[in-house]
Amino acid sequence: MAYDEGLAERVRELLADRPDLTERKMFGGIGFMLGGNMCCGVLGDELVARLGPEGEAALAQPHVRPFDFTGRPMSGFVLVGPGATESDENLDRWVAGCEAFASSLPPK
Repeated sequence: MAYDEGLAERVRELLADRPDLTERKMFGGIGFMLGGNMCCGVLGDELVARLGPEGEAALAQPHVRPFDFTGRPMSGFVLVGPGATESDENLDRWVAGCEAFASSLPPK
């Protein structure tokens, strides 16, 4: 399993009201795009959260680590482990932060 289908479905439901939502296979998982911009994704059992500058502050939270897919951490992205996305409320908070950042970018 390249990514947790259950977590992907939960994210999909949170973003379902967005007419500009598309999905793309990436990083060996799945990415959720808003207006052509990466919003968030699922890789393995973790949420790939694109938070922009807020990503640095998020690293202080439990179950969060840098998104280091290529050997160099990607600025503005973090990986959020299952311990921080188990509850619907926590997942909603993470996805809302990703949605806010992606929505601030011009459409591609």
